[in-house]
Amino acid sequence: MAGKFDPRIDDLVMETRTLWDESVGDELSDEDRRWVSQTIHQHPQLATKIRYERSHTGFTREITVTLEDIQKLYTVQNRES
Repeated sequence: MAGKFDPRIDDLVMETRTLWDESVGDELSDEDRRWVSQTIHQHPQLATKIRYERSHTGFTREITVTLEDIQKLYTVQNRES
């Protein structure tokens, strides 16, 4: 199931997976990648590219992080600080 954030399906997510769009490049450190991955999965409604796969126990949420997503995350982070 590809497309946008779906709160009904998202309630059934048991696993998460993070992929990186070409727009992100290799400029992020491992620490930054961990933070982005963790934070985008805390705010999946901000993801541009999100996909749900059915699994035996529910769904797996796969987010392909784009440069736009990272910009949104830093905006959210600045508002919460």
